[in-house]
Amino acid sequence: MKLLENKGYVKHTQKDYSVSFKLQIVAEIESGQLSRSEACHKYGIEAKLTIREWLRKYGNYDWENQSRITVSKAPEQKII
Repeated sequence: MKLLENKGYVKHTQKDYSVSFKLQIVAEIESGQLSRSEACHKYGIEAKLTIREWLRKYGNYDWENQSRITVSKAPEQKII
């Protein structure tokens, strides 16, 4: 963060988060362990919009039909 010429403005830079970190947060929210607000506070993420985008990209919610989708596995995909 940089302080610009005595104006008191602090420039925030975008952080790069790993895919595993994003998936962990999405899983915690979808399992009901955290809300988006709680996740922002716990992990220091500045915008709830960031987490909403991760939920859209990595989550199990069907944003087109506004419902959760259940994907069943074919017999050859199941681990025995």
